[in-house]
Amino acid sequence: MIKPKIVTLTLVLTIATCLLPCGYAESFNRTYQLLDRIDGSPTYMLSLTIQQSLYEYYKEKSHSLTSENDFAKFVTPYALKPIADSLEKIYTDDEDFTNAVLMILHQIPYEVTAPAKYSVETIVENKGDCDLFSFIAASIIKAAEYEVALLYYESQSHMNIGVKLSHSPYYAREQAYFVSYNGVDYYVAETTGDNWQDGWRVGECPTQLKTAPVQVITLENSDESTYGQVSASYKTLSPSSISLIVSSTFLIQGSSATLSGELSPSLQNEEIVIYIKVNNSPWTVLDAVKTDQKGTFTCTWNVESTGICYVRASWSGNDDYGGADSSIQTVTVFSTYFVLLLAFIVVLACIGVAVLIISRRTQPQTLEPQPPEATLATKRFLISRQILIH
Repeated sequence: MIKPKIVTLTLVLTIATCLLPCGYAESFNRTYQLLDRIDGSPTYMLSLTIQQSLYEYYKEKSHSLTSENDFAKFVTPYALKPIADSLEKIYTDDEDFTNAVLMILHQIPYEVTAPAKYSVETIVENKGDCDLFSFIAASIIKAAEYEVALLYYESQSHMNIGVKLSHSPYYAREQAYFVSYNGVDYYVAETTGDNWQDGWRVGECPTQLKTAPVQVITLENSDESTYGQVSASYKTLSPSSISLIVSSTFLIQGSSATLSGELSPSLQNEEIVIYIKVNNSPWTVLDAVKTDQKGTFTCTWNVESTGICYVRASWSGNDDYGGADSSIQTVTVFSTYFVLLLAFIVVLACIGVAVLIISRRTQPQTLEPQPPEATLATKRFLISRQILIH
């Protein structure tokens, strides 16, 4: 049987947890240089902003691999689509576009990294190796709707990508090299290297890889998430902010709560992603809603899980503004069983108090003690003397 003291202690700890302050999340900013073409001179500065919510979402996702084909799940086209959209404003040719992607990757410091990571993680942590760089490249190129595949050289412990181009590469400084698979010629693009202005170009392949066995991993199993993106622009992004309010910080399983907030600047029809974390589980997407003409948003949360829940709202940003995360709101969800048990204990306590009060009221009243027989005889003698005197 659960003792009332344990229930009380649980409630006190829960309330204390809910009252802990939750600060605003930080944003991660990255900047990359780009040439207008592979042999050009004008330089563009591409600025990226990644929200902490997006980084933690991918960081806490499963990173397990059961086969080489699972590498495809680390390719995240939707998350990096703003980068692809920005590149397409300058590079209309698929070869130029691919070389621009390589310029970005050749600016990220190389460091042997394990296990495999998602593209957002690598960009935020600003380091990686061949497979991590290949995931980023494939994500951006696939987001632009060009056909791309991962090329895995197991004997060389190496990975790069292959891209289907509309023409043989013009800027390759050697005979353009490609890998044929299922009737498609994938031109090799080497993602490692630290010379962004004059590094590897699409169609160029390291000599040792030309004779190495290669496995072509197509991207049917790539990440299909359509929530949460980086923000990208060629100008400095202005800051934004977002708020989140929960209608109640204490809920019962099976009930519902209203989540509401406001985006600043007040932009209409912007997608707001609501993330949730239950106890120690990974962050997941609860819902995605649109802002109204005032920049406000509302959604209904039908509560299913129990325990300590953390919720936050996130905006990915746009060409003018960097994204923003709200502060994390903490909500305690009690199970129906717990509420019934607590109600039962309260009823028992009330009954106990009532019984105690009634028992005290019905106890017999205490009579005054009777004087002893000797005292009564003495009183009679004195009375008789007073009579005789009178």
